[in-house]
Amino acid sequence: MYSPIVFDYWLPTYEREPAFDELYVVRIAESLPTNTAVTLLDVAEGPSIVRMIPTFAERLDLVEGQRVSGQQLRSDLDAAGVALNGADQLFYLPRHAQDVLRAEVTPETTRQLTGADTRAFEQFTAAVPERELDEAFVELDHWLVYGTFADDRLIAASSMYPWQGSQLADLGIVTLPDYRGRGFATQTVRAISAHALGGGYEPQYRCQPDNVGSVAAALAAGFTRFGQWDVVPLND
Repeated sequence: MYSPIVFDYWLPTYEREPAFDELYVVRIAESLPTNTAVTLLDVAEGPSIVRMIPTFAERLDLVEGQRVSGQQLRSDLDAAGVALNGADQLFYLPRHAQDVLRAEVTPETTRQLTGADTRAFEQFTAAVPERELDEAFVELDHWLVYGTFADDRLIAASSMYPWQGSQLADLGIVTLPDYRGRGFATQTVRAISAHALGGGYEPQYRCQPDNVGSVAAALAAGFTRFGQWDVVPLND
């Protein structure tokens, strides 16, 4: 359903068979990306995997290949005095949706942004609630940035950066409050995603499970839910 880039990053070949229970399989690694000690991955219609560094496996009294319930795992983490960072849902474009996207013509009102758009971008961010900007993490100096214009102003912006040195391109999207619900976020996300696909990258859409608006934006842009991911930072 998804590009091999997605599966190669998240799942070893031997973990790709569908799972029909809710137990996590324990995997122990000498190190984990993004300065984490534990990662939990729940694949939709697939396996659930908890990866951890050896010192945490010892603290939780877990061994390679062991299977444990989510309730027990969270209870063990609580007892050890550590907390999960907060889940992100992971969305990707199915391969058939990518074919459709590549054939689309991007409207002239949506284009790549550069340093020449600094003033327009500053005016845009000044009109967006600060909390939303922090959550979306859209920056003009990111690896790839797109925007949509209307009424002589920038009204939606999306940016991407390579995720943890992989070919996954993590994206964020923000739309001015007065222009929401009119398809501008969808238009912008699809345009930047088409550009990333053309460069050999796989668009990745992440958001918190309770962010209803962001989930809706992902689905409207053609993404589907791959799974859910959570971590324990290394310093816990």
